[in-house]
Amino acid sequence: MKKITLFLFVGLISSFVNAQIQVPQPSPSAKIEQEVGLTNVTVEYSRPGMRGRTIFGDLVPYGEKWRTGANNNTKISFDTKVVIDGKELKAGTYAIYSIPKENEWEVLFYEDSNNWGLPQDWQDSKVALRATAPVQEMPMTMQTFTILIDELQNDSAVLNFIWENTIATLPFEVPTDERAMASIERVMNGPSAGDYFAAATYFHDEKKDLNKAYEWIKKAVEIGGEDAYWVVRRKALIEADLGKKKEAIATAKKSLAAAEKAGNKDYVKLNQDSLKEWGAM
Repeated sequence: MKKITLFLFVGLISSFVNAQIQVPQPSPSAKIEQEVGLTNVTVEYSRPGMRGRTIFGDLVPYGEKWRTGANNNTKISFDTKVVIDGKELKAGTYAIYSIPKENEWEVLFYEDSNNWGLPQDWQDSKVALRATAPVQEMPMTMQTFTILIDELQNDSAVLNFIWENTIATLPFEVPTDERAMASIERVMNGPSAGDYFAAATYFHDEKKDLNKAYEWIKKAVEIGGEDAYWVVRRKALIEADLGKKKEAIATAKKSLAAAEKAGNKDYVKLNQDSLKEWGAM
């Protein structure tokens, strides 16, 4: 009997030890992963809610350091250098702290990114960059603290901090052109048709040297063949932008025929639209 009682007692204790209560977190965690040009940006943070409270100037006092979220410090990672407020920040992971004010925030990128809230021993020497984020008042209320990466361009984006009726915006720039040019120069030592196509497309889209783009796209067609209707179409577009209308029409007809053969309706329509625009249909 004693053995049975002991067995039941041990089983009861074990069930208490293994039990795990699951309840919603008051400030749930979030993660943003965004590619900006050729730079990968990741933000990890917790999202407190208003819950009937006044936020800025009360829960988050003006003029004092804030963890810019809840729980662990908010983290941001860049896999390339970036430029913020005219200053360069090297690649890496940083804690984001801020000093909210009525008309602007001071945003601090702190090198020690493993803190619960504010560091107990704050060191100004660990602030890698300070930037000013202008504040705007929103016409509606954001109940939950939100960070967004928006206004995406090839070489820039904007980091938005949104809560209550406030949005603080911090633009940043990324070295897309520098990385693209380095990649083009590196690959051009032994490029494939795809490499020539990518280089020509970049030069064409970014309105760089069209003659160089034309040289590369011709090599792409030469290596890849005229069945690659998407490459042939790019050649037609570059010819049109160079003022070679007759050549552009002839090339677009080749792309059209190849797209029809492949059954790609999108490229069939794109080529037909271009031919109509150039007066060939």
